Amino acid sequence: MGQDNVDLLFAGKAFADLSFWRKVGVSGADGSSWLNSLISADIEDLSPGRARRSLLLSPTGKVRAEFTVTGPDGGGLLLIQDPMQPRSILDLLSPYTLSSDVALDDRTDELALFAFPARAEPPDAAGSVASAPSCLGVGTDVIAPTDDHDVLLAHFSNLATLVGNEDLEAWRITAGLPRVGVDVLEDDLPQEGDLAGAVSFDKGCYLGQEAVAKVQNLGHPRRALLRLEASGPVAPGDLIEADGKEAGEVTSAASLNGRTVLLARVRWSARQQSLQTGGGVELRARSVGPWPNPAVQSPA
Repeated sequence: MGQDNVDLLFAGKAFADLSFWRKVGVSGADGSSWLNSLISADIEDLSPGRARRSLLLSPTGKVRAEFTVTGPDGGGLLLIQDPMQPRSILDLLSPYTLSSDVALDDRTDELALFAFPARAEPPDAAGSVASAPSCLGVGTDVIAPTDDHDVLLAHFSNLATLVGNEDLEAWRITAGLPRVGVDVLEDDLPQEGDLAGAVSFDKGCYLGQEAVAKVQNLGHPRRALLRLEASGPVAPGDLIEADGKEAGEVTSAASLNGRTVLLARVRWSARQQSLQTGGGVELRARSVGPWPNPAVQSPA
């Protein structure tokens, strides 16, 4: 894990091979409307080449899965999901097909996926399609048949630096982007994992809508996901205290050039208090912007 590669990712000069991520095709005459009636994002106006981050919620508003929906391609949709999440979106959606004219297909092995986190425009690549924003939250993706994987990987490697999973994870933590299965758990509401941006509060009914709307309009969540910087080394799982009482825990941490940045789940009432780890390391709030690439917006 190195600062140089993290800097290159922020500068739009590096990319990641995410071909191992889950990919699920949604097709059929009812596919788009059916999916829109279940998920948190509004995809009714999704156009080719565009993508939208979404959640599948439980009836009580808890996060069951987070994924990216790409725009129509040949009459269907593609769902891209981080395999760190414990349950596949394919398995979660399948029970809801019932009598609808919908087909769900596992396309993970059929498609290659390359992510360019801080690029507003994808590099040219014959036989591929672009999708923006990226499944990583910002930037753009390139999707192509698996048969073209090796050729595209060599092509992109001549244009930018290929980074591994450790560098990508350090970039994500530095950027303050939450990861479901790491920073956000299945017991969390979207607002507790800083995922409200993946929820449409204007569209019609979908799973969990009433619960998330109630929190948004009438109250506050039980906890908050904070972006912090530490005065010393910390690790995921370290307990966090406020006024000598347990207040939460570190969920992600990265140390680069002597600086330790982290994400942490902290109870709501302690979110603005002075925080430290159980080992006495002081924690302070940090900013995640402005981003080096002005075309990419800092996550809210």
